[in-house]
Amino acid sequence: MNNCNKQNEKIELIDEKTLIVGVDIGSNDEYARLFTWRKIELSKKAFHFTNDITGFESFHAWVVKVMKSNNMDKIIVGMEPTSIYWEPLATYCKNNGMIVVHVNPAAVKKSKELDDNDPSKNDRKDPKVIAGLVTEGRYQFPFMPEEQYAALRELSNLRLRTKKSLCQASNRLERWYARYFPEFKTAYKDSNAKTAMLILEDHPLPSDIVALGEEGILKIWREHKVRGAGKTRARKLYEAAERSVGRTEAPYVARMEFRTIMEDIKRYQQRLDEIEQAVDQILPTVKNAEKLLEIPGVGKATVVTFLAEVGDISRFRSAKEIQKLAGLAIVTNESCKHKGATCISYRGRKRLRWILYEAALSLVGRNKEFNQIHQYYTTREKNPLKGIQSVVAVACKVIRIFYKILTTGVSYDGTKMTMDIVRA
Repeated sequence: MNNCNKQNEKIELIDEKTLIVGVDIGSNDEYARLFTWRKIELSKKAFHFTNDITGFESFHAWVVKVMKSNNMDKIIVGMEPTSIYWEPLATYCKNNGMIVVHVNPAAVKKSKELDDNDPSKNDRKDPKVIAGLVTEGRYQFPFMPEEQYAALRELSNLRLRTKKSLCQASNRLERWYARYFPEFKTAYKDSNAKTAMLILEDHPLPSDIVALGEEGILKIWREHKVRGAGKTRARKLYEAAERSVGRTEAPYVARMEFRTIMEDIKRYQQRLDEIEQAVDQILPTVKNAEKLLEIPGVGKATVVTFLAEVGDISRFRSAKEIQKLAGLAIVTNESCKHKGATCISYRGRKRLRWILYEAALSLVGRNKEFNQIHQYYTTREKNPLKGIQSVVAVACKVIRIFYKILTTGVSYDGTKMTMDIVRA
């Protein structure tokens, strides 16, 4: 069913035996209306149900009753992909033999005035607009990842959230240094240096380090048998603490804050390590995924995020469909003799577009073949591209190469790629 990508194919899927259900999704309450393939409404009024099993069962019973009374044999449920609230209903409908489709929220917003010339929005009007778009074939089949792709998507999301939290905790640590121990950077460039943390865990404030003295610092390092830290480093840390101009108010609170920050950093780092271990176990189960890592300049984070956002590569007919999914499709502005500037659509999976752009930057800097392509795009005589435009073009090239490797299993060949920069 997911291979119905053309509008004609989507329209042909709907016939006189099809019951079309338009659902307006909410966090707690949802509304549905029923229509035939000719947009004739079969529901007397919008059906209200809650976003739980009781509501889903009442919705299912209502839809099946109307379907049987009108001698229909197929149900298509159309909805907007509203945050994460659509997923429980979509899963329930799928498990009960219904076809679930998505309509673009932008299309709903633009077409809601066609019937009544009224721009108002409410939970009872939207289901009708959604059902109308479904009858016209203006819908997409949602991709709900399964097995290793579902695991990779959740791990990718958890990894990004954890890295964000870790970055925030590190920024809090820098802020703490700026307030209470601004001279710390004269002794250590790394805020999380191991030898420094051995001292600061129990003696975070400059006054604590001064009271400890150089010999006390050296004693702690000897007890932990650390290397690369001697009298010179101890003297630098002591002198930095001795001439510190950091705040001295509420020392107890300052120590507690430092301890809390360090606990957060350790916890997030441990969680990140656990996520990486889980990724290392799942990634080899994806066919040909390890061949992507053979490309110079492509890291594990790029491959994991790409697979998490794209899912099973076999559901796409060509690399252009992935380019459109990423919002990298080219948008033209032409009319008669007028030819305006082109740009990318920016409509699609935001995270996929971001990781492809980051991958293109990495490849241009670390992969000589991709750097050649970038140089060609920016220096060619006809229609040379600007820097960012060239990076976007390289990102589209990355999509085509990833698609080819994942679908056929061929290995990356940089020589062949550079020979194919200009096609005959």
